[in-house]
Amino acid sequence: MGACLQIGQVAKRTGLTVDAIRFYEKSGLLPRPARSEGGYRLYHEREVADLEFIQKSQQLGFSLNEIRELFSIQRHPNEACAHVRDLIAAKLEVVRAKIAELQKLEQDLAKAYRKCGAALRQRPRQRDCCPVLKKISMTRPPRKSV
Repeated sequence: MGACLQIGQVAKRTGLTVDAIRFYEKSGLLPRPARSEGGYRLYHEREVADLEFIQKSQQLGFSLNEIRELFSIQRHPNEACAHVRDLIAAKLEVVRAKIAELQKLEQDLAKAYRKCGAALRQRPRQRDCCPVLKKISMTRPPRKSV
């Protein structure tokens, strides 16, 4: 079956912390490992490969529930490719929406920055007349009285 590794060795090999490995076990992403006579966790190559799979999936932005689903798909390969494609399409849609939000935020901040620069050039001594603060104050919803 191959050599068994203890949790510290697996952590070094994968770059994960011991706590992260234990967390993946508790959350059900990784099966509970066999134990040595002394009670140490013993991992085989399959578990190490699963941990690397979890790491790579998280780097792609998949949540733990999505990784759980990817594991399920991986174990039933007949429909795997189409299902994974659908998961990636959904994740890509979320990423693109976030990018669009960030681009809008960047445009708004650049516009505010230009307004500040123009205001400072026109009225360098009047610090109480910031056009950005005025706009923010005007768009604030009225406070409810208690």
